[in-house]
Amino acid sequence: MKNIFLIGMPSSGKSTLGKRVADTLHYRFIDTDKLISREEGRTIAEIFAESGEAYFREAERRVLRTIRPGGNMVVSTGGGMPCFHDNMAYINATGVSVFLDVPVNVLVQRITAHAQEDRPLNNAADPELAEILKARHESRLPIYTQAHIIISGETTEEEILQRVGKYL
Repeated sequence: MKNIFLIGMPSSGKSTLGKRVADTLHYRFIDTDKLISREEGRTIAEIFAESGEAYFREAERRVLRTIRPGGNMVVSTGGGMPCFHDNMAYINATGVSVFLDVPVNVLVQRITAHAQEDRPLNNAADPELAEILKARHESRLPIYTQAHIIISGETTEEEILQRVGKYL
């Protein structure tokens, strides 16, 4: 069976829905940010602060390529992962990609409600968060829309399973 890669903006539901989809399919769930943190021995925010974004993007590339094709995994990627180092091409070549295209206003609500400290590019307290997310979403859209499946708006694990079914 193919791996399922969930891509999209931060707070689009990749981890939440990914865990549910993995449970239903009896797949293993993987969050690439957690893999990177474990490998590095520090948080994503610490990696950005101490080593910079370019270093983090290289760590993403490295970790992504350790995910074995056909490993029966649901993979929650970091929001920017598909956009660097030909990662989207690798994702599409080694699994089924699902772009969770959630409206920016919903992303802002989720980021503000959860105010996670480990999101160095999305400060919940930033008064310009909506504009920043809108610009980032627009710049990433050409990459994200290369996904095998695009689900716009809020969704459920049932919809993901239904859409992914024909690829497995």
